[in-house]
Amino acid sequence: MAPLRALAIVLLGIVTPSAVLAASGKLDAEVAYEESQAAIGNQTADHVFTDHRGRTLALADLRGKPVVVALVFTSCATVCPLTTDHLRDAIVAAQKAVGGDAFTTLTFGFDASGDRPAQLAGFAGTHRLLEVPNWLIASADPATTEAFLSELGFSFRTAAGGFDHVTQTTILDAGGRVYRQVYGDTFPLPVLMEPLKELALGTVTRSVAPADLWDRVAFLCTVYNPLTGAYRFDYGIFFGIFFGAVSLILTGFVIVRLWLERRRALKTSQSGTA
Repeated sequence: MAPLRALAIVLLGIVTPSAVLAASGKLDAEVAYEESQAAIGNQTADHVFTDHRGRTLALADLRGKPVVVALVFTSCATVCPLTTDHLRDAIVAAQKAVGGDAFTTLTFGFDASGDRPAQLAGFAGTHRLLEVPNWLIASADPATTEAFLSELGFSFRTAAGGFDHVTQTTILDAGGRVYRQVYGDTFPLPVLMEPLKELALGTVTRSVAPADLWDRVAFLCTVYNPLTGAYRFDYGIFFGIFFGAVSLILTGFVIVRLWLERRRALKTSQSGTA
């Protein structure tokens, strides 16, 4: 699975970076999704950003822990604020599950001309980002921004009053490699939680508690339809898992039964010849 295509995307008239340069029209949603997913595995370079205080922030300094990169532009009045508020709640929940120091969150302003330190500080204050441990906010010069967004597989284009863009949050592993893409302004919590558990704890969920098992099943069975831009629970996958488990149990039962019958036949044969 990648994993089981269990992520979702909100498309706001997206195009690829090459299409931005060519000023072409909107790209097919499925193509945009595939290009974003194709960025998984990309290594990010040691970019240098500028944070909300005007200080240098080196991406290399964040190595050693997973990094959740939220992509926004601070003048956005619609999707970015909604996404940020939802992400904040999800990050707080994730920190409770894996530890407040287990990963870093970086909100990156991709509007190189407009996301200045003052704007970043205002955005962070409005959404109470800096109240959350290990949350940073930064932007970069145009060349650095373009290179970083290309590594993340992030698509956008200029539009009247702002940008049309993929609503994307990218999870980097401890080495700075793209590990998972999370899409949408209100994504299911397990979509963010599960990869962070894998990276921060070095393992998948092993708990047999009903809540943990259900979260795992929900993560595996949550799929995205790029044509509608909506999440849905794929009951086909759920029933596939269920009937697969039942099939394994029945197969095991048949094998054990045949083995027991063979043992009885051997004992009967041995007692008949004694």
